[in-house]
Amino acid sequence: MARTIDRRLIAAGRGARRGLIAAVALGFAAGIAVIVQAVLLARIVTALVFDHASLLTVRADLLGLVGLFLIRAGLSFGAEIAAHRAAVSVKLSLRALLLEHLFALGPAYAAGERSADLAATMLDGVEALEPYLARYLPQMALVATVPLAILAVVLRLDWISALILVVTGPVIPFFMVLIGYRAEAINQRQWQYLLTMSAHFLDAVQGITTLKLFGRARDEIALIGRVADSYRRVTMAGLRVAFLTSAALEFFASLAIALVAVLFGARLLHGQIGFFPAFLVLLLVPEFFLPLRGLATHYHARMSALAAARRIFDVLDTEPMVRWGDAAVPSGALTIRCTGLALSYDPGVPVLREIECCFPAGTMTAIVGRSGAGKSSLVAAILGFVAPSAGAITINGDTALSMLERTGWWERLAYVPQNPRLFAGSIAENVRLARPDADDAAVRAALAQARLLDQVMALPAGLATQIGEAGEGLSGGEIQRLALARAFLKDADLLILDEATAHLDAETEAALSAAIADLARGRTAIVIAHRLATVRRAAQILVIEDGRIAETGTHATLLAQGGAYAALMGVTMAAEAMACAI
Repeated sequence: MARTIDRRLIAAGRGARRGLIAAVALGFAAGIAVIVQAVLLARIVTALVFDHASLLTVRADLLGLVGLFLIRAGLSFGAEIAAHRAAVSVKLSLRALLLEHLFALGPAYAAGERSADLAATMLDGVEALEPYLARYLPQMALVATVPLAILAVVLRLDWISALILVVTGPVIPFFMVLIGYRAEAINQRQWQYLLTMSAHFLDAVQGITTLKLFGRARDEIALIGRVADSYRRVTMAGLRVAFLTSAALEFFASLAIALVAVLFGARLLHGQIGFFPAFLVLLLVPEFFLPLRGLATHYHARMSALAAARRIFDVLDTEPMVRWGDAAVPSGALTIRCTGLALSYDPGVPVLREIECCFPAGTMTAIVGRSGAGKSSLVAAILGFVAPSAGAITINGDTALSMLERTGWWERLAYVPQNPRLFAGSIAENVRLARPDADDAAVRAALAQARLLDQVMALPAGLATQIGEAGEGLSGGEIQRLALARAFLKDADLLILDEATAHLDAETEAALSAAIADLARGRTAIVIAHRLATVRRAAQILVIEDGRIAETGTHATLLAQGGAYAALMGVTMAAEAMACAI
């Protein structure tokens, strides 16, 4: 599994191949500079100590040595910059790919996932890949090149030292692989604890009002504390493995260097080797192990990246529930027909059964039924959020919804859900989500149609008034009307409202129902509603019971039949009367 993720991460790095190649090339050049630097230093010391040369004699070598110091520093700095830029490029492309794939997966997938989990994956998870891309991958290439170059030089100078390096060099990667199996499991647990802690913390912050009201804040604090402590323990376990790995590898590297030095000492005493080659090899042996040490240092970063990448690729490998085509959406008014439509979220548990209905162009259709009857599921299928398990949805008689281009379909509709989403920012920015190029006059007109302009303009900053996440600072009714203002601003051919007049008092609801009727005129409108004021204006009413359409007709005809609709409206009118009395 780890190898598969490694290959996919390397494939992801190909998007910044030039930067990574530049980093490796500069690193290799720095390695060659080290060899030349060691040669110059060995020549200078030999000349000064054994040949009794003056500083003027070795002036050229000294100047070359200083120049190489500067060149090596510049090459190392350039390699870091190139690798960092390559990693940033890959991170940006991965985040864009994740976001695009989440849009393709749709709200049905997002509803089944914790938002903090997805946010941590997109932010912290992708960020954890930088050390892998910027350091580990270039270091892998340098391990395969720089030690071989140094080994070739050492082999020309002393075959015994070269043999020691050949024997001891592979020990470091071997131990890294052995320790890697343990480190991978620890890092995977660490990442899971981080996701869990992020999810718990976000849930606690979002539900802080409810927790305080029910006196459960301390319990949630204790729970987050336990999760954080588990995360701390597994993090420390990972660091222990990393430190022990470094200590073991440093021991073997130091042992190899000491062995070469001892052998050279004995051979120098017996005159079996000259000072220059011995000193030069001693200078090069630590540099032989330096790339291997660097790889060991960054091996922990690889384990962290693999743990994060596993979750990233889990999201990317999830197949979208809905398959879209590339056909253009028919122009003009839209007629939507459902034929034999069935829907199941879980196998064997149908939500919709054999739905046969039509939403004629230019008319308003209301969908009513008890909670859980399947109203929102029918709308979700029309929106393209979920895929039908059977049957089809066609547009204008002959074009299947599944054949349309996704963005083009969503651009032709305006949707107001039961719980609309507002974002931290100004009121104008939240309304302009429907049409980013709209000017202030258009925004004010949309707010006026949603019966919210007077309240907004009464605020000190007017349209520029800042609201918090999820509409903090606004009432439930104001949030609903702000979402309706988006629909007014978009002026789409298809209008879909899911309990759009919820959270409103009777007077505001009546005014807004009239505004919705004005908005729906000449458009295809689908409205899920319980309120009588909204339902009675519809040209067609669909009554859904247990995932099937039980009745179809107008408000007057359905009431006259005295069936399921009449019973449902009786309960609704009684509830509205009780609310007015209160």
